[in-house]
Amino acid sequence: MRVELAEKAGFCFGVSRAVDLVYKEALKKEQPVYTFGPIIHNEEVTADLEKKGVRIIHTAEEAVNVSAGTVILRSHGVSRSEEETLACAGLTIVDATCPYVKRIHRIVREYSERGYLVLVIGSADHPEVEGIVGWTIPGSSRVVFSTEEAANLNLNGCNKICIVAQTTFHHKKFKDMVEIIRKKVYDSKSTVENDIKFEVHNTICSATRERQEAARVLSAQVDAMIVIGGTSSSNTRKLCEICSEHCQNTYFIQTKEDLPVTDFSRFDYVGITAGASTPKNIIEEVQKYVRNEL
Repeated sequence: MRVELAEKAGFCFGVSRAVDLVYKEALKKEQPVYTFGPIIHNEEVTADLEKKGVRIIHTAEEAVNVSAGTVILRSHGVSRSEEETLACAGLTIVDATCPYVKRIHRIVREYSERGYLVLVIGSADHPEVEGIVGWTIPGSSRVVFSTEEAANLNLNGCNKICIVAQTTFHHKKFKDMVEIIRKKVYDSKSTVENDIKFEVHNTICSATRERQEAARVLSAQVDAMIVIGGTSSSNTRKLCEICSEHCQNTYFIQTKEDLPVTDFSRFDYVGITAGASTPKNIIEEVQKYVRNEL
């Protein structure tokens, strides 16, 4: 059996930076260490950090009741109000927000203050998107997840629109949704074309685009595809979706223990990819298991 890892897979820069920051603070053992929400969407990593004494704070209000310690802001970022509440709590704050996400915060803050309607293409219940919306003026943003939602948007003649994307969103879907919205805006009889301001910022991070493209290429060639990542990881779910489009034998797992009992010996060529929050050691364990045991 030939087993091949996608050209781009596993930890991205932002995740690696965030995880390193938490381990660094945990090793100091100077004061209690907390993360504001899971530092990344990988259950194996958060479980290991918990063994080292790192605890998770789920809300800014909960942080106010912590008497002392270091709070590390998750890689997904937080809203402006959450950041301000944490800053006033008297705790040591370490910002592990992904730099790509921080850039989106600056964009949406600027455009909402300039009177634009900010459209965030992504999942409304994802912490990254919740944080992004939290940097806009209340009422000046909407979240759009699907092409159907884009087609049904009621823009009420709005002629100043800024579009951004969740960093882990599906690249092709983002482009399709932007074109649907663009056509809706410019075809509206209630707008004058010369008055329209339509700004698009493709804020899907380069690591996400690279992983999606590498997964697409490999899954189109193999007999079976294994996608490794946390069940709550948005970027891993997108990888699984892309792989499933090109390979009907696609398996979404967290660790080697999750591999199904399927007889892998019937496959001559197996591909592996992993989400941006999947550690190298887990990827290597799966590779070794597939090669030697299946």
